[in-house]
Order: sequence, then structure tokens, then C-alpha cells
Amino acid sequence: MPSLTRRNLLVSGLALSASSLAARSAWGRATALLGAYPEVKSAEALAALAPREQYLMDFDWKFTFGNANDPAKDLNFGMGQGDFAKTGNFKFAKSGFDDSKWRSLNLPHDWAVELPFVWDEEQKSHGYKPLGRRYPETSVGWYRKEFEIPASDQGKRVWIEFDGAFRDVLVFVNGCFVGRNNNGYAPFRFDLTDFLAVGAKNYIALRVDASFGDGWFYEGAGVYRHIWLTKYDSLHLGKWESYVRCDLKDGAATLSLATVVENQGKTGESARVTWKILDSAGKTVATAESEAQSIDADSSAHFKATARLENPSLWSVDEPTLYSAVVTVESQGKARDAERVSFGVRTAHFDANKGFFLNGKPLKIQGTCNHQDHAGVGAAVPDALQWFRAGVLKEMGSNAVRTSHNMPTPEWVEACDRMGLMMMCETRQMSSSPEGLAQLETMVKRYRNSPSIIIWSIGNEEWALQEPMAEQGEKIAATMVEKCHELDPTRVVSAAVNGDNLQGVSNALDIIGFNYNLKYPDDFHKTHPTRALFGSETASALSTRGVYTTDPLRNTVSAYDVNQPGWGELAEEWWTFYGTREWEAGGFAWTGFDYRGEPTPYGWPSISSQFGIVDTCGFPKDSFFYYKAWWGKEPVLHLFPHWNFAGEEGQEIPVWVHSNLDEVELLVNGKSMGSKKVPHLGHVEWKVRYAPGAIEARGSKGGKVVQTVKRETTGEAVTLRLTSDRMEINADGQDVAVLKVEALDQQGRPVPTANHLIEFKVTGEGALIGVGNGDPNCHESDKGSKRSLFNGLAQVIVQANKTAGSIQIEASGGDSLASANLSVTTRSTTPRPSVL
Repeated sequence: MPSLTRRNLLVSGLALSASSLAARSAWGRATALLGAYPEVKSAEALAALAPREQYLMDFDWKFTFGNANDPAKDLNFGMGQGDFAKTGNFKFAKSGFDDSKWRSLNLPHDWAVELPFVWDEEQKSHGYKPLGRRYPETSVGWYRKEFEIPASDQGKRVWIEFDGAFRDVLVFVNGCFVGRNNNGYAPFRFDLTDFLAVGAKNYIALRVDASFGDGWFYEGAGVYRHIWLTKYDSLHLGKWESYVRCDLKDGAATLSLATVVENQGKTGESARVTWKILDSAGKTVATAESEAQSIDADSSAHFKATARLENPSLWSVDEPTLYSAVVTVESQGKARDAERVSFGVRTAHFDANKGFFLNGKPLKIQGTCNHQDHAGVGAAVPDALQWFRAGVLKEMGSNAVRTSHNMPTPEWVEACDRMGLMMMCETRQMSSSPEGLAQLETMVKRYRNSPSIIIWSIGNEEWALQEPMAEQGEKIAATMVEKCHELDPTRVVSAAVNGDNLQGVSNALDIIGFNYNLKYPDDFHKTHPTRALFGSETASALSTRGVYTTDPLRNTVSAYDVNQPGWGELAEEWWTFYGTREWEAGGFAWTGFDYRGEPTPYGWPSISSQFGIVDTCGFPKDSFFYYKAWWGKEPVLHLFPHWNFAGEEGQEIPVWVHSNLDEVELLVNGKSMGSKKVPHLGHVEWKVRYAPGAIEARGSKGGKVVQTVKRETTGEAVTLRLTSDRMEINADGQDVAVLKVEALDQQGRPVPTANHLIEFKVTGEGALIGVGNGDPNCHESDKGSKRSLFNGLAQVIVQANKTAGSIQIEASGGDSLASANLSVTTRSTTPRPSVL
């Protein structure tokens, strides 16, 4: 088949499953929010223009642990001091090396999630995993792969490109040391051209050392993002140098187009660049071209042009319309390289007195902060699971995310672009050192065409740079802000500041972000009336899904909105503050999803946080429906708790309702407890003495009952139920289905207190890659075939192989529960081209 550019691979792979994407978000929640996808033929047409080829390099790797202390257990690497003395002598990256006892696996891969938990308080914030210099046996991993470079690649420039790996990576090819990268989030790449054997087998080895971390949260370990092998003509477009800037005025958009062309050939060449602008249906709506320039050998040149779009469709959170620019470099009438860049036409403006405006219309930022791990897979999140997670947040009514606290994976940004989630995009290292600026530059260049991004963030809670080192902090931040403006003058730059924002870093920022501290913004707004404000990190409300009594002996927190750790705010508190001040742009709640590490408010045996509005699987907690009521557009009537409190008869139970209706009446076993008006941005509640039976809420609007919901006392669990977010996935070796596991009583009602141990069996054209249940205290393996239900729920993630057919999943709970079976179809598809 024609080779495709990477960008088109991303688009075309999704286009093939566009019909199923309508049901991709959690458990059938609507993702008809997705933008339109160009057809596959558009990608193939682009590939025919130029010789660039890009291949996924994720399949058929071998893996083994090394050792950070003992070279004899680390492939003898570092046995002496002469390892790097001569080029080409690293035997583990050459033919004849015996890796037959190594484990076979595909990428992305996070070995940290596979490790047992250890009670070591030094590892608390990282999720109690045995990583670091005190755990040499499990902190180094080796990856090895054999691959072919065909004779037809003679004369091409061949690069290996990593989307990210954690953390310190040494790359060896055909016995030669090629390069090193030592941060866990920024992408990196190396030119392999001189090291490859053309028309022959080649060998690559990666030594990945996770002894050091970048953050204070769970970060994973290993090659947890994609690897690509890209083959370029000697005359080609620079990496992430193409951009499209939109100036929207009087119903038309002027597009400023620019790129860089690099000449890695041995002679000078004359080149020009053309741009073709496509709408979301793949129709050409504008074109542009630059003047020709001469480019010396081993040099580069900048090319610019403009184009105009009449009456463009705007990108918004409700209609995330995307355009594409096909950028082609030509020489002597021949296309030498091409790429496709997605962009959106929109305006984003922060006003000190009126808040945030998208496309000239006021819009509150209804955001969440999120780390990048998920139940069952850790940091190695499959692409489809990124969409799943975005769907969960969209269903809640959220319109924005913050990438706490690092450069995000490309697939997360892609999902936000196409699903209509705005983004505060954050770099990991707040520093104006060469390394810090390089990471920042890579992030801005990589994502500056993404319409979802409305804020660049240069850091988080750098206390030293705020006060004791305020002078240095202001200079560091000013240099970083200047770099952002140089690379992208269209967006504001901020940081997440936990303090009063009166000095240090804050002085250099375009807009001011407050972490918590509701005592500060009002006074700051009065004394700094020209500076726009928003909540860069808020809430930190605590809850355990399905638990309604705080119990320190069990390390659980009640799911009512009554718990916060002292520095934070309850959901109602922070949103009432930000949602009622016109000058506040909105904010980002900590956090959307629970995440591994930083177990709060407890320590061991808790291994994950309890800040999330949903748990680590994406199962909603009750506060999810508070946000859905006040952030969403549909009527909401959520009644809780469940009504299974055996042994607590006669005891007083708080009954809450989250709703955006006018009034709610509560009935207990058919008897009315009275009606209450729903306060704006609040909830209603009653105190009820427990008796088995049912509670019922009746919500009224305009004096009429428009919605009812009931919670009944269920019987014992007798059977299991499996449901999938999608019943059909791609047979491409990467796509996943996310399954929900429930226990039901004799009447088919979910039992909200069920905690049975469930065993899973997966057969057919796929495999089980992860299990979870959202329990912050569960130490069961994420990679095992068993998982306990936690308050009635568990999750199974299965991944297709490359053979069309079906995946059969069986869940069994022993003699007391009838088993459940589900079949997920894996359909034939055109997979991303891969390295063989």
C-alpha cells in the first residue's frame, strides 16, 4: 500500500472506525461530539505526493530487566570504563546476541504498573512501587528489536522518533551508541542513517533507566509512548516547523502559513512550498504557495505565504471543526516531502473584567487537571483509551483539561482537538536552562497548531521561585514566556501558582493562575484590575466511590461533598466562587480522574489518590453529577446514596440530590419527606432513618415533575454482567475495548456493595491487557486475570490483535455467581504501516 505520513496515519486509523466512535466514550456516552474525519483516500493521496514514509515501531520487541548497580546483571554494561571507547562494539545491539529468554511484548509498555507494591514511605508519592536508586533490580529495563531496512531506502534519511519514554534512555543501533535522552515526557529523535545496514537486518537496543523521576507522582517506567521510524528525502520539511496562524475578521480568516525546509543533501537545491487547505470533509477550500529559494547543502530556509478562508466553520467546544493544511516542498517540479497539519479557526481571549471568550462569546472554563495513568495499564495508555477518558470528562460537562504536570502525549491532544476539550498545556521543568527551554520549545512547536490549547503553562507550584528566590523566579519565567511568545504569539502564557501571586514568577505571566487560596483572588483583582485571572488548580475534594461513611481504619472517605484536605475546597465551594464572578475565567479542578501515587488523605495501604471526580477506571463518583448538573446542558437528577445498609436499620442516613431542576421531592418507601428548592450551584439533602425498601427523588421544573429516579434495596448478587464501550474494534494490534463488570441481583439490579473476586478468561483475536476497580487501597495485580469488584464495579481492558474475528471475554465469580460472557468483534482494517 502507499506509505502514509504519521499525521495521516493518526487520522486515517480513526476514520476507519468513525461509526463506532459515536459510542466510544464511557459505556455508550455520546461522542457524537467528535469532529468529522477526512477519508482514508485523502491520506493515501497525500502519501502519493512525496517519498516520506513513517512506520510504527511498536510491535515485536524483547524486554528484560537490567540492574542499576550490578553490571553483571545489566548485560555487562559498565563492567569497566571502556564501554564507549570504540564505536560498534556493543554486542547486545548486534546480530548473534541471544535474547531468547527475554520476554516478548509490544509498545507502549510501562513496567512499573507490573511491579508489586512495597511499603516504603519514600515511594509514597510515586504509588509505592519499587523504583529508584534503592531498587536497582527493578529500575532498569532493556528493550531489543530486529528490523529490516530495504535496499530501496538507499539515499534516504532515516530517523527514529520517540513520543516519550521514562526516563533515561540510551539508544544503540548495530553495535553503535547513537544517543541519549534523560527526561520522561518530551519527544526525542535521532538520525540513524549512517548507522543502518541498507538491504539487511538491523538491531536496536534501548537501555531505559527509571532510577530518577521528573515529578512527585506516579510516572511509570519504560517506553510508554509510541516509537516511529521515519524516512525522509534529503530535502524535507523541518520537524514541527509548519504552522498555521488564523486572524479572524469580518467573517473571514486570514491564514499565515510558514514552515522550514531542510537540505541534508550534498549539493544546494532550489525549492518552493505549496499549501492546500482542506475542510473537515477533505475538500480543498484554499491554496497558497511561496516563492522559490535556494538552499545550500546542510542548511535550511524559512518559507511563508498567506491564504484566506471565507466564512470558515469555527472550532468550539460544541462543534470542534478542524481544517487541514497539506504542506508540500517541491524542487524542479517534483514533490520531495509533504505533511498534513490539522488546525482550527477560532479566537481565544482573556479579559481582566469579563473573563474568558471563545470566538467572541463568554465561556467559563469548566476544567479538570489530570495525570496520564489509567487503571490496568499505568502510563502506557492505548490511543483508544485516551478517547475514552476524554469522553468521560465531556459527559460530565467539562470543557477543558490541564496536562498536569508535563507535556502530554500526542493522542491526548488529538482527542481534545476532535472532541472539543480546551487545554492548558504544561511543561514539566520550569527552568530557563538549555534543557528547560528545549523541552518548552519542543512542546510549543509540537502543539501550536492544536486549537484545543488556549494556555501555555510554564510550571506548577514552584515555591522557591515565588518567594525566597523571587528575583530569579521572575527572570526565569520571563525568559520562558518570551520563548513561548517567539514561537507562538497567539496564546497567553501562565503558570499554576500556589500563593498570592504578588512576586516572583507571577510578575512575568500574561494571565494569573491561582492554585486554591480563595482568600487571594478578590484582593488581587482589586489591586491589579488589568490582569486576567483563572483557577489553575482548585478543589482537591476527597471521596471514595460508593462509600458513604468516612472510615480511617479502612482508608476510605465518604462520597458526599464534605471532605477536603485542608488546603483545598469542596466542589460547591470552588465552583460557587469561580462560577459567580464575571471576571474569573473559570478553573481546573484537581482532579478529573483519580491517579496512582500521592495517596491522600491516607498513606499505606492506600496506593492512589482520592481527589478524582471519577476513579482510576473512569467510574463516576457522586460529585460527577454535581458538575454535570451545573456544567452540562441537560436536566440532571442524581439521587444518592444507594439503599443497601443492612445492619443500620433505624440509623440516620444523609440523602443528597445533585440537580439543576427547580425543586426536588424525596419519598422514602412511598412517604414524602417534603420538597426543597434547588439552590443555584448547590444541592438538596435530607436526613432519613434507614429502612429497607426504596428512596425516590422527583424533580420538577416550572411546577411539573419532569424526572424521577429511584434507589432500591437490592437482593444478594447472583449473576454478573459485562458491557463494553464499543462492540466492534479494529483488528490493528492496538485498538482496545473497555469493559464494565457488574454484579446483579435476582431482579437484574446492580448490587452497589458487591465486592466478589472475579476471574476473567479472554480468548479469540485479542488479549487482556489490564484490569482495575477504582479501589484506592486494592493491591491486586493490574495485569492479572483476577480482580475484585469494588462497590459493585470492575473494569477489563482487552486489546485486538491483527486478525479479524472476535474476542470472547468470560467473567466468573465462583459458585455464588452466574458467569457472564461477551463477544467483541474485531473488524478487518488497514493498520498503520509498521516496521517489520
